Amino acid sequence: MKINESNKQRIHDVLITDLQRLMFKMYNTRKDTFSEATDEDYDNQNTILYSDVSKCNTLNDINELLCEYKDLFHKNDNVFTLDGTLNYVFKLLR
Repeated sequence: MKINESNKQRIHDVLITDLQRLMFKMYNTRKDTFSEATDEDYDNQNTILYSDVSKCNTLNDINELLCEYKDLFHKNDNVFTLDGTLNYVFKLLR
């Protein structure tokens, strides 16, 4: 399912915001546990995240992105199927 051009920026914005929130939460956990996690690592990961999200033009692209960032989600989060991805995006857009 291709994302309508007029909706793409809004979807990208909410994806970045939520994935950054999840990354920050994981980063803080790892920073407390592992001394090798640095602020530079977090900044680099954010740069990669922006790049990855900007390449999302379809629902399938978003699904693949979420699968790449699977470490940010709990096992019971249902975001790794197309239906789950669609519901995740709808939830973010509320």
